[in-house]
Amino acid sequence: MKKKSVPISVRAGSMEFLKLNTARREWRDSYHWILSLRWPAFAAFLLGVYLTVNVLFAALYSLGGNCIEGMPAGSFREGFFFSVETLATVGYGHMYLATLYGHLLTTIEIIIGMFGLAVITGLIFVRFSRPTARIVFSKSVVIAPFDGKPTLMMRVANLRHTSVVEAKFRMTLSRDERTREGDEVRRFYELKLHPNRMIIFPAALTIRHRIDEQSPFHGMTREGWEATDSRLIASVVCVETVLQASVQSQKDYSWRDVRFGERFVEIYTEMGGGRLTVDYGRLHDTEAAPLSSSLPPASARSHSSG
Repeated sequence: MKKKSVPISVRAGSMEFLKLNTARREWRDSYHWILSLRWPAFAAFLLGVYLTVNVLFAALYSLGGNCIEGMPAGSFREGFFFSVETLATVGYGHMYLATLYGHLLTTIEIIIGMFGLAVITGLIFVRFSRPTARIVFSKSVVIAPFDGKPTLMMRVANLRHTSVVEAKFRMTLSRDERTREGDEVRRFYELKLHPNRMIIFPAALTIRHRIDEQSPFHGMTREGWEATDSRLIASVVCVETVLQASVQSQKDYSWRDVRFGERFVEIYTEMGGGRLTVDYGRLHDTEAAPLSSSLPPASARSHSSG
């Protein structure tokens, strides 16, 4: 009888994939897993490892009888604190090694401590030195008229107080479609965006996809989005200028996150002298913009945020 494999969970945005009959994680994957932990979980993991090592050696010291001079034989508590002092190479001098068993055990613990300190230092350095994108996406995407055409729009903002450069924007549509043979498949479409890249990205920007005859959304209704389980995956790849490193951020939207007949409110205000204010508090706010309404003349339009 074939042994049933344990599914491995992999998350991609709001979707979760359970991989069956796949190879188990290798021991080297633990390094990637540790780096992917959030800071509270990472701190708890290090504390757990530290306590586990000391508890293990405290038990071994307590089983060694009078292997440590000055420590009551079989005292787990004294063995624990002696282990802490040994790992830290403090050596207060109240307790010291008395037998070969104690010397061998302490030698093993010191070796583990040296390697452990090197590994932990490397992990902490990588986590602190690794840049984060700090890019925020709008909570929803909107479809409203823009330049006389229905347009799908998404807002992206840079939360850093320094500009990022060479920003590249991408968006992919995935939806269920039926083939000529009657099979249902998941198809993917790369959307044409404007702008699709920016040399410098200091604040907030509205990314647009025009729904014309070449768009996969052409003629698609609200009901069509739901019936085909349409989903959007947006991505931003840019260069963080302080560390000169490439960073990436992404967000996925389901058909429930699409607002028809709405547009994002204006968040830019001109102050003169080349100065603009950007209201991040209204980043996700929208207002009504019926798809059937005509746009005002160009002279009457407000300053565009991108």
